Amino acid sequence: MTAGEPDPPLAGVTREEVRRVFEANDYVAEEEIVTTTLLALRLGKPLLIEGQPGAGKTELAKVLAAGFGSELVRLQCYEGLAAENTLYEWNYTKQLLAVQAGEAGAGAGEDDPDSVFDEGFLLERPLLRALRADGEKPPVLLIDEVDRADEEFEALLLEVLSDFQVSVPELGTVSATVPPVVVITSNRTRGLSDALKRRCLFLHVEPPSFEKEKAILERKVPELDGAVAAEICGMAERLREEPFLKQPGAAETIDWARAVAALRADGEGSLDREEVETTLGCLLKEVEDVERVDESLIEELLASAREARGRAEG
Repeated sequence: MTAGEPDPPLAGVTREEVRRVFEANDYVAEEEIVTTTLLALRLGKPLLIEGQPGAGKTELAKVLAAGFGSELVRLQCYEGLAAENTLYEWNYTKQLLAVQAGEAGAGAGEDDPDSVFDEGFLLERPLLRALRADGEKPPVLLIDEVDRADEEFEALLLEVLSDFQVSVPELGTVSATVPPVVVITSNRTRGLSDALKRRCLFLHVEPPSFEKEKAILERKVPELDGAVAAEICGMAERLREEPFLKQPGAAETIDWARAVAALRADGEGSLDREEVETTLGCLLKEVEDVERVDESLIEELLASAREARGRAEG
């Protein structure tokens, strides 16, 4: 921040508060995640999170919004994303009807009472909506999977991330009264520009360790027996050693654990071959990956499950 700039709205947040937010929303966060998130909030910097799909990147933004009682404004990126889908559009149908009815000046400014380019005809899209938020608490702006969008979209983001403002030619410059908390996620399908990275704090989310994934399942699927949860984590850990087209992330492991829990009457007892074979579709989402799981790999998975159960019970 330069001299004279206001402090970020969450500049006074403490490490303990950030930890409580994660704890209250069952998000298992290592110290690196806690510290980087804390710095992003204190400094008012966008947080760029990279990692494999299903690692909890999007969930982190949702947790911050829920934990601080803020609105979550989500922009899902995709190839060909245009400015009008991210900033604003004019309600052309309403403008046309107003002109035909001779009511173009409804809600217009005194300087140009016949204008159809005023607030009454403006459709806010996620970026503009986040900048125009007027609540006491900053909204959380989630720019999800930015690597799916074109480089031109990154250029559009630079003004937003640098000054928290955008230019609307018909209305002028719109600046945020309460700057949003910005979380940007990337699956690393392409490299991002240096200009975008310079404006952000960076966090790389690794695939979860056995211990972290087990802790996640204990929070997210508490109805599942702890030893069975350990078996699932052991098998997931073994599967990540395979050269799959899509490596299973923590999100897929949670789905798998919920499926196992839903099919079990008591939730106890070791996983058997049939359970593994019939529920693997919750974990592997590509047919080529499913076909890689042959008899030999199933035996290795069951062996990993037994070993993991021993670690958990020992």
